[in-house]
Amino acid sequence: MIEILAVLGIPLAGSLALAAVGHRPVAASVNIAASLGTFVAAAVLTARVVTDGPMLVLDKLFFVDPFNVFLVALTAFVGFTTSLFSRPYMRIERERGKVDAARLRLYHAMYQLFNFTMLLALLTNNMGILWVALEAATLTTVLLVSLYRTPASLEAAWKYFILCGVGIAQALFGTILLFFAAEKLLGAGGGALLWTELDAVKSQLEPTVLSIAFVFLLVGYGTKVGLVPLHNWLPDAHAEGPTPVSAVLSGLLLNVALYAVVRCKVLVEGAIPTAFAKNLMMGFGLLSVVVAAFLLSRQKDVKRLFAYSSIEHMGIVTFAFGMGGAVANFAGLLHMTVHSLTKSAIFFAVGHATQKTGTQLMDGIRGLITTSPVIGWGLMIGTLAILGMPPFGVFASEFLILTTAMREQPWATPFLLVALGVAFAAVFSKVQPMAFGEPVAERLPHRPAMIPVFVHLAIVLMLGLWIPPFLADWYRQAAQLIG
Repeated sequence: MIEILAVLGIPLAGSLALAAVGHRPVAASVNIAASLGTFVAAAVLTARVVTDGPMLVLDKLFFVDPFNVFLVALTAFVGFTTSLFSRPYMRIERERGKVDAARLRLYHAMYQLFNFTMLLALLTNNMGILWVALEAATLTTVLLVSLYRTPASLEAAWKYFILCGVGIAQALFGTILLFFAAEKLLGAGGGALLWTELDAVKSQLEPTVLSIAFVFLLVGYGTKVGLVPLHNWLPDAHAEGPTPVSAVLSGLLLNVALYAVVRCKVLVEGAIPTAFAKNLMMGFGLLSVVVAAFLLSRQKDVKRLFAYSSIEHMGIVTFAFGMGGAVANFAGLLHMTVHSLTKSAIFFAVGHATQKTGTQLMDGIRGLITTSPVIGWGLMIGTLAILGMPPFGVFASEFLILTTAMREQPWATPFLLVALGVAFAAVFSKVQPMAFGEPVAERLPHRPAMIPVFVHLAIVLMLGLWIPPFLADWYRQAAQLIG
């Protein structure tokens, strides 16, 4: 119980502290310290769950099993490395006049509050609190996306707020229907929304009500995942907000929203013997992969390019969880891990590249290998990793998903192969001249934080060559839990 309270309490306390001192030079160090404390607490919690098994504490308010503790550890780790990247990045933004003291304080306070809302969504056992936490995550990130207060950033934040607000309202209606289906069995108290209680009686839940609830929950939470056609907010939010926000949006928030969908899918599959939930998830996932792949070739803004790449990869993970089964779920969990690590590393490199050149347009970013080898190689290696080149972990997870689809859903395999090929050609053709073209850049006033980039990519490379036995067992347990 202490571990859970620490995981939630440290970022919440950090947010309150940074609301007071977030404009001072010490704020970046406080942000890093809070993020490091959260990561250490998450590591202790993970060790506890791996050793002792699932935990249900505080009157069943919090529930931790191998599925969500894996995401807690990943969220805390990427939150910590992003805070390291954030220090020099935001210092340069302030020196160039893009943010003032008040906005810097808002950024630091909301960054920690955003981490808190994501961790609360992962750890809560109550489906109602899960909805509240994801709504709070939306509100905090709206403030982060609009940090620069330019017309474009305000428009992106407004679009994000409206679309995700409408989506989360659909999820609320789905949660109400879920409560309606459960109250006859579990009573009208708060127990009717506890996931562990629902999971115990899922075979007795009303199938018709639950199927309608899942449609609303998938549409609602799928909006935050960025599934097509609910994705319009995502490229704008990534392009107009600070790059550290793009990293945590793409690397963390999308995972947490998909986690909510998968938890709901487990309940529906227990109540409805047909492939209703599976087909919906596979359909949305496959549509997202195909549409995002073809939209990649039209992008001129580097952050929008990788935002559409995030839509493609979340579509792949959604399709994998839709197929279900031991191998597909294992591959989906692995892909969530490697995508989060790789995409956040790419955004770290992109953030420094855009600061060097003063533009996010890819035509204005050239010759990074010459002007800044660490940034150029970080971007190039990260791009090859996210495109599924062996021996990186993205290749391993995509290979597992494709081979499973060939066996279980052969009709979908051609769509996946064509989409992955189109995405590879589009992204590589745009990033290659950014790295190896004619140099156009200036020297950064502060040394870029590239250590997180190469740490992330080293882990992704390791997961492509060798998955540690304890991590493989962890994935297997989580895959079994979600069906």
